[in-house]
Amino acid sequence: MIMACAGALLLRLPGTGEGSLWWAWTLLWAFALFNVLMVTAGLLVYAERKVCARIQNRIGPNRVGPAGILQWIADAVKLFLKEDIVPDHVNRFFYIVGPFMAFFPGMVVFGVMPFGTANTADPGAAFALASLDVGLVFVVALTSIAVYGVAYGGWASNNKFSLLGGLRSSAQLISYEIPMGLALISLIMSAGSLSLPEIVTQQQGTFLGFLPNWYCFHQPVAFLIFWVCAFAEGNRLPFDLPEAEPELVGGYHTEYSSMKFGMFFLGEYAALASMAAFVVTLFLGGWALPYGVEAMLTPGWQTAAATVGCFLVKWALLLFVYLWVRWTLPRFRYDQLMRLGWKGLLPLALANIFVTGVLAVR
Repeated sequence: MIMACAGALLLRLPGTGEGSLWWAWTLLWAFALFNVLMVTAGLLVYAERKVCARIQNRIGPNRVGPAGILQWIADAVKLFLKEDIVPDHVNRFFYIVGPFMAFFPGMVVFGVMPFGTANTADPGAAFALASLDVGLVFVVALTSIAVYGVAYGGWASNNKFSLLGGLRSSAQLISYEIPMGLALISLIMSAGSLSLPEIVTQQQGTFLGFLPNWYCFHQPVAFLIFWVCAFAEGNRLPFDLPEAEPELVGGYHTEYSSMKFGMFFLGEYAALASMAAFVVTLFLGGWALPYGVEAMLTPGWQTAAATVGCFLVKWALLLFVYLWVRWTLPRFRYDQLMRLGWKGLLPLALANIFVTGVLAVR
C-alpha cells in the first residue's frame, strides 16, 4: 500500500492537482486502485484454478466458501502465516529487494489507465489516477523494471536453478521488448499521440463502415505482435521458461517463502491485469463502446457507467483469454522461444512499420 501511494504522489506532483487537497484525493484514488488490484489478483488466482480444472476435466476449488470462491483468501492467509525463511547463503539486500521490484510496477502502471469517462468528446475527462501526455511511454518504461526483480531474486538466491531462471527472464525480456516497442511504433504512427486517453478517444465510431474503429483492426499485425510479447513479458505459458518446474524446480523464486514468494506471485497477476488493461486501451477501444454508441449518451453519470462497464467487460474477456491460453498451449523450448522473438516477430514488426509508413504517405 505504501508503494502504491508513493507511486501515486510521484504521478501527481504539486500543482498538477485541483485545489489544496490534491494530495488527499490522490492518496484516496491510490488506496482504491490498490485494493481493486489486490482483489482482482486474488480473484484471478481463483479463476485460473477453475479455468484450469474445467479445461482438464477436474473440479477445482470447492471447499472454502460457496463454490470455493473464498479459496484465494485462504491462500493469502496461508502465505501470511508461513515462516519467512531466509537461507544463509543469499545476498540479503537484493534477495529482499527482488520481490518488491517485481511487485511495484504492476501496481503503479494501472494508475495511468483511462477506464472510463463522463464526456466521450473530451480526453481530459477520462477517469484515471493520472493523465500523462506520454502515458504510453510511461507504461512501457515502468513494466520493463519488473524484470530486475526477477533477475535480482534469481542472482541473490545463490542457487544455480534460480540464477538460470533470472538469466532466462533477462534474455526473454530483451528478445521480446524490441518487437513490442516496434509494434507500438506502428500504433503511434496511426494514432499520432502518446496520450492514452487521446488514443482511446480516437477509437470511437466505425471502421470500413461495419467494424468498430479499434486499432486492432487498423493495425492487426501490431496487435498480434504486441499480444504475443505481452505473454512473454509476463512469463506466462507458453513463455514461462524462467520458472519451468520440470527444468528449474521453481526458477528464480525457488529459495523464497512466505510473503516474499507471495509478492512474486501477486506481482505476476498484477502485471497480468495491468497488461490486459493496456492492451484493451491501445487496441480494443478502451472505454469506447462499439459502433459509436457512446455518442448517443448524454454526458454525465450514464456515460460514466456505460464506459466503465464497457472497459470492465473487455478487460475481463481478455483476462479469460490469458488464462485459456495458459492451460491450452504447451511450453516452448528455449531455442523456440528465441527463434520466435528474433527471427519471427522482429522482422514482422519492422515490415509492419514500413507498410504503415507507406500507407500513411499515400
